Amino acid sequence: MAGSAHGHTPAAWTGVIISFIGFCIAGVFMVAANVPGFWAGVGVIVLGGIVGGAMKAAGLGMPKESAAVAAAREAATATARAHA
Repeated sequence: MAGSAHGHTPAAWTGVIISFIGFCIAGVFMVAANVPGFWAGVGVIVLGGIVGGAMKAAGLGMPKESAAVAAAREAATATARAHA
């Protein structure tokens, strides 16, 4: 995955950080037996997904791969296999 830069975008980092904070909040309140606090943490987790998706839609995520790029990758892979 390192070769594809999977998840190395502002949208991905922001969504994951917000969701992680939500997991921490939910975990603390679950141990404290505080049901409203737990659900608030779950709400923050959902908010992380929404913020990440909105940032991706705004152009801060990975661009979708075009057909030309996919074809070039397949050709390069086939050539590399032929020479190996």
